[in-house]
Parts: sequence; structure tokens; C-alpha cells
Amino acid sequence: MSPGSVQAFYERLPYPPPLASLDKNLALFKSPERRRIRSLLMFPGGEPDGRQTILVAGCGTSQAAKVALREPDARVIAIDISNSSLDHQRGLKQKYALENLELHQLSLLEVASLERAFDQIICTGVLHHLPDPDEGLHRLREVLVPGGAMQIMVYASYGRAGIYMMQEYCRRLGIEASDQELHDLAATLEFLPDDHPLGWMLHRFRDFTHPDALADALLHPQDRAYTVPQLHGWLHRSEMCFGRWIEQAPYLPQCGAIARTPHAARLGLLSEPEQHAAAELFRGVITHHSFVAYRNDRAKPAQPVRFAGEQWRDYVPVRLPWTTIVREQIPPGSVAVLLNPVHKHPDLVLPVNTMENRLFARIDGKRTFGEIARDYSQKDIAGRVRPFFQRLWQYDQIVVDASRASHATG
Repeated sequence: MSPGSVQAFYERLPYPPPLASLDKNLALFKSPERRRIRSLLMFPGGEPDGRQTILVAGCGTSQAAKVALREPDARVIAIDISNSSLDHQRGLKQKYALENLELHQLSLLEVASLERAFDQIICTGVLHHLPDPDEGLHRLREVLVPGGAMQIMVYASYGRAGIYMMQEYCRRLGIEASDQELHDLAATLEFLPDDHPLGWMLHRFRDFTHPDALADALLHPQDRAYTVPQLHGWLHRSEMCFGRWIEQAPYLPQCGAIARTPHAARLGLLSEPEQHAAAELFRGVITHHSFVAYRNDRAKPAQPVRFAGEQWRDYVPVRLPWTTIVREQIPPGSVAVLLNPVHKHPDLVLPVNTMENRLFARIDGKRTFGEIARDYSQKDIAGRVRPFFQRLWQYDQIVVDASRASHATG
């Protein structure tokens, strides 16, 4: 399939659905707290400052404007092959006076023509639409500074099985992305059996009610998906290394229902990539992989956050402001349950007891773990406190600033 067919698809059907205004979530986009959290996801060692150069590769209709709002001190350069999508970005740039945003109609494969190097690259929902995703990731690596970071999102194979079945159904019938065809396709999906592999997605994701989203999912001229092992192989071929999942709890056998199975101990003996691969198979409904990656010649560890040894004491935990704390109808022995509403899996809940609740309340984004745990005995720290801090991190309830530990050990 030629790159031109994908460009023509997005010229006619810009995606995500365009936004005329960002006012509804403006405070969130501008939140310094959320900016810090995202920075620590990308750079847990605290390397960059706010004056970064950020590339949004395949920016769609609004993503670049949101990044420019969130990072007012950064220079944001955004590229997309669709001029229709860029027109929507231009409107948002003008509306919100985003002087730190540059927009270019450009293929990702031509990114070197910008003659820029980037501290951060954001590329979500794009690489899996290229004829050769390996080439695309190589091109991005070439413009990433050695200490920089990429946020990438690509489709996941197993959770999209129903989508690929219906894509084949549409191909066999010759369905096209006209208004009438999309209307008829949406009406047809209402008759889909509840136990069809696509059925659960129709009930969970409202996107399928929008014609542009329906076209993007079922009529796209080109896409592919990855299993966890395939993703790691792709990164290795592209001279990149894996950092972390943006939401990691679904991939960890220490979290949720899988941790209570008879296989829990056996899973814990696997390497981390194998653990994540097994968890993906166990869950079965992960539809996309969103993760952080780095160049393989990065001087610092790709994932410095470790709870073995003593360096964890110097980490500064930062609570996620969107955490939900439930105090009613909770498991026996608990005083609360922590939920991350971003998680799509209902078993990813973290019960906390009285001691853990007290520790969680002490997290203020300033004190280190060691300072928070100062009043506890070494026995309690080893047996209860440190494991709880690790679970908070594994369950995506906190991010950590590891820069103090990095400086102490580096």
C-alpha cells in the first residue's frame, strides 16, 4: 500500500475527530503537576529541563496544540502528512496564541529534512500505519538526541483480533469510506453477536459511534499490530531499548488477578520481557501498547527505578492526581482501595491497610521514601514499607523522581 493512500485517507477523514476548542480541559493541559508527572515517566532520572525541543510525529488534529499548552517553555515541532489535520492544528495555534508551536506538512520518513535534533519525540498511533515501521522508527532515532526519550503507541495484536476480522469482512464486501457506507456499517455492527471478538469493544469504546473513528478502525488502508515479543524485536532492530509502559500494571504479573493464580511464583522467575508477554496473553484484551523507549547508546540506564538495594530510599514519590480512593465496600482488613481510572482492567485495584494508608497520605512530592519511612523500624521497612512503596509504583499510583539516587550513585 502506498504512503499516498494513507495520506488521502486522512485528508478526507482527519482523525482524531477535530476539536474547535480546548477550553474544557485547559487547566489540565496547563497543570504544572501533570507536566512533572509526564516528565518523570519519560525521564525518571530527571535529566531534561523545560526548555526542550519536542517533536510530535504524526500530530493529527489536536495533539500538538495540547503538547504546546502543556510545555510552554519547550519548542514544539509537529509534522503530519495530512494538511486537513494541520488546518485544525493551525486553528488551535491561533486561538491559544501558541508561539512555541511549529507545524509542517511532512512525512515522518522525511523528518531529517527539518535539520533538528529532539530531546523528546511523541509518536502515537502512527508507526503502525507505515509501509515499513522499522524504517520509520530508524528515522526517528536519527533525530533523537542520545539522552532523549520517545513516547510511542502502536496497536497490540491480541486485543484487536475482532477489528482485524471485521476489516477482512469489509474488504470482502468492498466497503468504502463514504458517508452512506459508514452509516450502513455502523448500523450493521448493531447486529453483531455479543460474543463476537469485536463485541466487547463496541460496548466499551464510544469511538465506534463516530464515522471517522469507525473508518480509522475498520477501513484504514494500512495498519499492523505487535505482540510484546514482536515489539521488543522491533526496538532491537531499530537500535532502541525499552524503558517502561506508560501504564505498566496491566503487564506486570505482580498486579491484579494474575498475582493470585497458582502460576504467580513461576511467572516471577521469568525475565521482565517474558513476564510482560505472559501477562498480555493472560489478559487477552490489550488493544494498544503505549511505552517509553530510548536510543540503545544512551549513557544512563533505560529504567533506573529499582527497589532492590538501598537507592530506593532517595526516590521522591509523586502521587497521580487522578487516583480514586474508595473507602466503602472494601475488602476485609483494608481501610481503602486505590484505583487508577486510566486502567481498563477492573482487577487492578490496590487495597491498603491502616499503616499503608498513613504512608500514602505522607507522599507530598517533596519528601523521599526514606524521609516518609523514617519512623519505622528496619524490620517493618524491609517487610512491609518498601514492598508497599514498590506496589504503589507497580500499580501506577505514583511516579518517582530518581534524580537524587542517580546523583548519589553516578
